[in-house]
Amino acid sequence: MYKTFRLIFLCWSFFLFNNLRAFAGDIDSLKRILSTNINDSIRVTILNALSKAYFNDNPDTSVIIASEAKTLAEQINYQSGLALALKNMGIGYYLQGKYKDAVITEQQAIDVYKSIGDKRGVANMLNNQGAVYFNQGDDAKAFELYLQSLKMSEELNDTIRILTSLTNIGGVYSNKTATYKKAIDYFLRAYKLSLAIKDDYSIGTSAGNLGELYYKMNDDSTALYYLNQSARAYEGTENKPYALNYIGRVYTRQKEYDAAIKMHTEAYDISKKLDTRLDMTQSLLGLAQVYEARGDVAKAIEMYKQSLEVAVPLNYVSEMKDAYSGLSIAYSKNQDFSNAFKYQNLLLAIKDTIYNINTDKKLGTLQFTFDLEKKESQINLLNKDKELQQKEIQRQKLVRNSFIGGFAIVLLFAVVFFAQRNRISKEKKRSEELLLNILPAETAEELKLTGTAQTKSFDLVSVLFTDFKNFTLASEKLTPEELVAEINHCYSAFDRIISKYNIEKIKTIGDSYMCAAGLPVPSQTHASDIVSAGLEMVQFIEENKTERIANGQPYFELRLGIHTGPVVAGIVGIKKFAYDIWGDTVNTASRMESSGEVGKVNISETTYEIVKDTFICTHRGKIQAKNKGMIEMYFVEGKKSA
Repeated sequence: MYKTFRLIFLCWSFFLFNNLRAFAGDIDSLKRILSTNINDSIRVTILNALSKAYFNDNPDTSVIIASEAKTLAEQINYQSGLALALKNMGIGYYLQGKYKDAVITEQQAIDVYKSIGDKRGVANMLNNQGAVYFNQGDDAKAFELYLQSLKMSEELNDTIRILTSLTNIGGVYSNKTATYKKAIDYFLRAYKLSLAIKDDYSIGTSAGNLGELYYKMNDDSTALYYLNQSARAYEGTENKPYALNYIGRVYTRQKEYDAAIKMHTEAYDISKKLDTRLDMTQSLLGLAQVYEARGDVAKAIEMYKQSLEVAVPLNYVSEMKDAYSGLSIAYSKNQDFSNAFKYQNLLLAIKDTIYNINTDKKLGTLQFTFDLEKKESQINLLNKDKELQQKEIQRQKLVRNSFIGGFAIVLLFAVVFFAQRNRISKEKKRSEELLLNILPAETAEELKLTGTAQTKSFDLVSVLFTDFKNFTLASEKLTPEELVAEINHCYSAFDRIISKYNIEKIKTIGDSYMCAAGLPVPSQTHASDIVSAGLEMVQFIEENKTERIANGQPYFELRLGIHTGPVVAGIVGIKKFAYDIWGDTVNTASRMESSGEVGKVNISETTYEIVKDTFICTHRGKIQAKNKGMIEMYFVEGKKSA
């Protein structure tokens, strides 16, 4: 993937930096103008132009020059020049990665634009500020700012800024599978506006966004339509490989392998000519995946290795992960298990790297919000302090010996200071509580202390799966709101039950519920604990069924399976943190559920051997389990009398 949603970047590069074209290559000319005798307002304008000229190559210098323009603009009360200087400082800070400084200076620019009645400037800065929050993972705040920009841009009938806001809002919605359709709505509006202004780059970008999203939604025909539009619009530019590689992916999924190879090869040739290394890597990966799908394992291995030759020196971790995974599978197909093991180890290592990156980003989002509010508080205190100093000077001129006035000011300062400090403390506590709500306490504590959380192996844990029978039938008779409410009712009860037995909830997938006992803190009673919880879950569903039948309502029935064995546990996730477990134990537990019966707790022989002295069990014999063969299974009938 070249860029996930390319107009997020376009709103910075095309719309914000468009005026750079007038100054590109003219840095020396601008410096010569500054050395001449010009009035201060023109000097501010030239300094702002020079600041822009340094954006891409030297953002540090850009910020320094913009700061100089800001100081001079303040001295001569040149408000439009001041707003532009603050805007440039914000962009410079963004390019430096100083996101807190970027947000603060952008807000100052917004305030100046508002004071001079420049609504276009405000709309533009709201998009810029939203992009910073989006980059930091704060989708909610970014969405709020983008909507404000869109509303203002529509009032101004400003097509360019409407297009930017629509695309940015679509980018936020595209972060979650559940909101893909909303993302499509906004991308379509952006696409239509792009056609209206007849700008090839924005057409290529908006069409590419639509094509990529339809590909992810498995709508190949629609994806191909927009991706071909994108490729035509990008013709002759370094962006064309992005569209071609996605077209190749669609063809691979459709098993049109020759067409897929043609697309990826063309993408590779263009990117190689332009020396765009990321596109080269993705083109080679695409070719490898086509050859693997077609059964040409040797050619797939060759392409995967070529992709690594480009990706490794540049540390393209996502592409390296795909290549290692592909090589491990390909060598396994060739029964070359030595090489398969080698690349599997490399895959695990790169997954750890990706996990660390994503963990840092998620924690960074929480820290960013906390640090930003802290910095804003410090600035507010500083401004308040300056105001108090000025008032004190005026007071001293009128009543030089007024002790009461001075004491009142000191007291006011102390009240503000302690109030702000208390607020910062509360925000820090809120951030920590949010982290604990996402992860097990032990894992969260490890993250706070070391910045990472190691994957851990557990020799013996018990894993439980549930699944609702007749879920589809019941869902057809319920409104979406009623269905969600009923699922929430059942899962909330399950949460309360497992909390009583110190069992860790792993995840829910639709109408399936998964939990595990014996981790992250090992337990000697994990098997009996989880069986007890399973019996209570079955009892709850049966009681709930009786109640709903009496009220003439559709009901769920429950299958539940348990298996005990070793697992590996840790944190995974790109969009959200998720504490998860892996291993054959998990797969077998799932088979226990699917091979069970409604209203029964179905356990494996391994679990039975641990709990047989505590629970009454009925031997079912060997039962066929999908992909597992014949497995000894038992129904738990209840707890034995003490």
